[in-house]
Amino acid sequence: MPSFDIVSKIDMGELKNAVNQANREISGRFDFKGSSTSLDLHPEYIELKAEDEYKMRAALDILRTKMGKRNIGMNAMEPGDVQPSGNQMFKQILQLKQGINKEDGKKINKLVKSYGLKVSSSVMDEKIRVTGKKIDDLQKTWTMLQDDKNVKLELQMENMKR
Repeated sequence: MPSFDIVSKIDMGELKNAVNQANREISGRFDFKGSSTSLDLHPEYIELKAEDEYKMRAALDILRTKMGKRNIGMNAMEPGDVQPSGNQMFKQILQLKQGINKEDGKKINKLVKSYGLKVSSSVMDEKIRVTGKKIDDLQKTWTMLQDDKNVKLELQMENMKR
């Protein structure tokens, strides 16, 4: 029986390249001359530091464009609040979202069932397996999930079996 797995992963190599490119662009841009704006990648989050909120927003926009060019979706990170960090600097934590927790898995299961196609889905640890008799139904389910606005995760398809 045909099936595929839905997972939520971030390619850390591509994310590292996007952060490095964003830092390089920030250091070369005229409106950032003389500033100490920086992006630091950690395993669980990205730390953004800047002197004012304008530079914070501009640096975040630069990072988002670099992520988009490297096929990393905007749902892969969740920006936190801008906080003063002392020494006339601000910082913002951009939390990276990986894996599908149980609540999100239940929401995705409900969505798959609400589409009315002849497929079934089940949560398996941090992934969801979708099975059906026809590959066309599986492909329709995948495109509907990608287009759905209620899904707040960056989803990928894995292990497509015929």
